[in-house]
Amino acid sequence: MRDRIHNTASQLQEELVKIRRHLHMNPELSFQEEKTAKFIASELDKLKVEYTTGWAGHGIVATLKNNLNESKKTIALRADIDALPILESVDRPYRSKNDGVMHACGHDVHTTCLLGAIKTLLSCQDLWEGTIMCIFQPAEEKLPGGASIMIKEGLFDKIKPELIIGQHVHPPLEVGYFGFHAGPYMASADELYVEIIGKGGHAALPDNYTNPLIIASEFLLALENLRLKYVENKEDVIICFGKINSDGGATNVVPDRINIHGTFRAMDEQLRFNIHQEMQSIAAQISEKYKAKCHLIIKVGYPVLNNDISATKALVAAAKKFLPHEKIIDLPKRMTSEDFAFYSHLIPAVFYRMGTGNLESGITSPVHTSTFDVDESCLSQSVGMMAYLAITALNS
Repeated sequence: MRDRIHNTASQLQEELVKIRRHLHMNPELSFQEEKTAKFIASELDKLKVEYTTGWAGHGIVATLKNNLNESKKTIALRADIDALPILESVDRPYRSKNDGVMHACGHDVHTTCLLGAIKTLLSCQDLWEGTIMCIFQPAEEKLPGGASIMIKEGLFDKIKPELIIGQHVHPPLEVGYFGFHAGPYMASADELYVEIIGKGGHAALPDNYTNPLIIASEFLLALENLRLKYVENKEDVIICFGKINSDGGATNVVPDRINIHGTFRAMDEQLRFNIHQEMQSIAAQISEKYKAKCHLIIKVGYPVLNNDISATKALVAAAKKFLPHEKIIDLPKRMTSEDFAFYSHLIPAVFYRMGTGNLESGITSPVHTSTFDVDESCLSQSVGMMAYLAITALNS
């Protein structure tokens, strides 16, 4: 089985490069992936694969069935399809033709690999039985996330998979390597919006104003101390603010209002919501202290991504049969987030990383940068891995 899947995936390499480059040149932002969806549908039509469209706007769910009976499993494979609002800065032959929009997080690669996995699975139908849901998901990059919407729209209402598998590009990992992590793997991500309303006035007349900048300073320091408390207790917590604006102000003018935007991340769901309460309590205390308004809005985002421990161990064992052991590595937890996490709270999930970097060739740029690219030899390798893991999961 291993050799056959290797060979089948390898034979697709030239076609995979063409697909990936087409997608890379024609990126679309979250919830705007209309042309991307039409392209995916056209590829599925060539394969005569059944699919449904319109999920969360432009999502597609293709279904592969082979000798289905009640005793056989259903699993799901997922790829995200949206791009980022980034201007690509490198003049490659396949540079984005949509200025200001770029596949800087590798979703073009993910989509290509899932299409390639479908082709491989169809070519190897004698090796598996059951049902495979192939989810081409929109809007991973923007709250509330395409995954949460697809679930609300009934993604798993008719058929609930026993396992869902997803993969993601990983530039720090050399091409040919794959990384796994069992248990909580990626952090929750909530957006923080703070509005502080004091009383403006002339800077030379302190009795006449309540300076919202001072209130903001105390609030930010209080939340930093809250973060440090948890870090000292070995908890994985991030509270960070990256934007602050006032509604006016000058060297001698105190504004009435300050707005601050930030992010909160944690690796434990109960802790996550406990800290929500602590942050609100701090805001209330500071409001009372200054007789002003310190209004905190927490926009709840993606949950913790939890890789099912037993399923991950099983797929790691399978991956080590597909590739040499040294090509399969253990990854540390990450404080970045992914809306694949929503799936992991409903069904067993395994989300792993594929190496896409090539130090010799200078392909080292991180995701979400204007210079991001991949070593395209990752395509057939990742297609083979996904197909092999899917068949292993179905047959186990």
